[in-house]
Amino acid sequence: MSKNFEGIVVKSTGSWYVVREKSTGKQINCRIKGKFRIQGIKSTNPVCVGDHVMFIELPNEESGLIIEIMERHNYIIRKATKLSKLSHIIAANIDQAILIVTLTHPRTSTGFIDRFLVTAEAYHIPAIIVFNKIDLYNIEIQKQHDEVTRVYSKIGYPCIAVSALRGDNLAAVKEVMTDKVSLMAGHSGVGKSELINAIEPRLNLKTGDISSYHKKGKHTTTFAEMLELSFGGYIIDTPGLKEFGLVDFKKEEVWERFPEMRELSPSCQYNNCTHVHEPGCAVKEALEKGDVSAFRYKNYLNILEDDEFRRR
Repeated sequence: MSKNFEGIVVKSTGSWYVVREKSTGKQINCRIKGKFRIQGIKSTNPVCVGDHVMFIELPNEESGLIIEIMERHNYIIRKATKLSKLSHIIAANIDQAILIVTLTHPRTSTGFIDRFLVTAEAYHIPAIIVFNKIDLYNIEIQKQHDEVTRVYSKIGYPCIAVSALRGDNLAAVKEVMTDKVSLMAGHSGVGKSELINAIEPRLNLKTGDISSYHKKGKHTTTFAEMLELSFGGYIIDTPGLKEFGLVDFKKEEVWERFPEMRELSPSCQYNNCTHVHEPGCAVKEALEKGDVSAFRYKNYLNILEDDEFRRR
């Protein structure tokens, strides 16, 4: 009879999973036994990086078989593609999500940022925004940066401005990552791999061409992978995200994922206020006074116009 081992999935390539055995730290390539259905999620990947699993070693083979996925304390998912009804689980059992963004070369839109933050809120995962490539700022971009960070800091999202190239403020990023399991995500070209290499040079992750730092960059991370940090903790490096489609949201619940709306909502005239067209709406009153960000509110309205909600 095969002995059961406990481990954690540290890399996913789609059909194979690298599992680190809990007691020895030994890594073994595993496949999954049959089809797993996790909490009814229609997912392209039933097992993901960060999953705690039970597996057996296959006799006469240097590989294993995942036979059980243990209960997740959280996970974060997105739409697999714009037109797909399936979701893609990015990672599970994480302490925080670190979103790497750039305001130039390439520009990360606040719409993308807010979709990511809304999803993190939905799965109760604290989020941190790291602004990379501050060495490329001019006066105009610096003003944009100051305004955007003011808005996000005010509603409770820590913001860190860094330069992976020059090494600015890397200590602040290391501090928030120490002894935690951190998901790191962002568009291709934001310098995610360069930033990880600057924080932990021994990892020596593959990066795009040097010119990509100033342009759009190449997609260098192919599969999600959990990497151990020498100063304590783990980082889950993910492939660059072109877009971030929301999954499993009810239209009337989206506002609950905006902390500033959640705080103001009890003061609205109607209990079921959507903060769009109702009279006596505390959110719209705060918007007119400038106490709620105009760009955040616009992104909220754009999310409500998603095809997903229209189909329903």
